[in-house]
Amino acid sequence: MYHIVAGIDDDESHATRCAEAAADLPGGSTEKRVTLIHSFDDNPSGASASQLQSVRAAVEILEEHDVDTDIQESSGDPADAIIDTAVRSEADLILIGGRKRSPAGKALFGSVTQSVILGSSRPVMVTGVDET
Repeated sequence: MYHIVAGIDDDESHATRCAEAAADLPGGSTEKRVTLIHSFDDNPSGASASQLQSVRAAVEILEEHDVDTDIQESSGDPADAIIDTAVRSEADLILIGGRKRSPAGKALFGSVTQSVILGSSRPVMVTGVDET
């Protein structure tokens, strides 16, 4: 079975692109398993990842394609959470949503996607970005 760890943020369009990309990977639905990981920066209400619209949207797409899915959550740095989850679960692939950023924005604020790509020893697939 091919195991994919997908980093899911609060952006529903990123989540749906990740879920669609996972469903579209080669192999049948019984040959794939997807772990959706969301890392909370701040969670004063105590919400769980499964309550987030972005996570629910990703789950819905994966269930429509009969892909085995589980949800994990953490707090702290999202890139570390994604990489740690992939290592612990011995994932075959990390899947993460891309986002348009200016060169200055990348230099000043960093990027979860960039951190995952540079910090992971596992293959990383980045989904496309909206053309807006």
